Amino acid sequence: MSGISRRRFITTGIAAVAGLSGAAVAAKLAGKYGLIPPDHGGLYGPGATLTYAAQRLLTRHSMAREFDRSQISAKPLANELAPLPDEYKRHEAAGFVDWRLSVEGLAAMPTSFSVAELKSFPSRSHITEIACEEGWSYVAEWTGVPLSYVLDRVGALPQVRYVVYKSIQSDWWDSLDMADALHPQTLIATSMNGADLPVGFGGPLRMRVPRQLGYKNVKFINSLILTDDIKRFGKGLGSASPEAGYAWFAGI
Repeated sequence: MSGISRRRFITTGIAAVAGLSGAAVAAKLAGKYGLIPPDHGGLYGPGATLTYAAQRLLTRHSMAREFDRSQISAKPLANELAPLPDEYKRHEAAGFVDWRLSVEGLAAMPTSFSVAELKSFPSRSHITEIACEEGWSYVAEWTGVPLSYVLDRVGALPQVRYVVYKSIQSDWWDSLDMADALHPQTLIATSMNGADLPVGFGGPLRMRVPRQLGYKNVKFINSLILTDDIKRFGKGLGSASPEAGYAWFAGI
């Protein structure tokens, strides 16, 4: 059976089981193929699993919509920020010259990169929309190094299943499965609309994941951890988001 026909078969089976016997049984079928999100427990777990499995089977390689330059929002919304730590303010005052992005975990060559080093790597730009679960959105041009390039650079090991990314705001972190981590539109963003990434929008570094809702696009990132076991982070739900009542997978 070819890869695409196999995916269609699995998806059809999951959908049919969901319709006939309920999401809980469909979730068991999704589990057989390793399509269970970290936050699958609880009341909404079976539904979250069905959503994640269907998205991964049907749209694993799909691209987020890219816009024309004329469609860039005139006044993008910088949502309210919690007070930033003194360490961040020291970096900001120094122009972020000493800001480092560490890459640890299941890598052949764990290391850290300065903002200048990241800017020297091959870059990609796209004009995409950030959509918030609270109802607002804006379109901007984002430029940065593809996350996939950084993973190649450090020699990510074959057993890596998730990339955890953390912010200088210590209570904020998230993670991606490898489908989104390796997706060509997923960037470690260093600029917005042709200029250095402003503080209000996450500068100097922000994870930009245009195939997922805004809260997956964590600001002020300074750490990546490559892992095969997401359960050892936080409460084991995959990110701070489900700990606050949101879903780990926020696919658009």
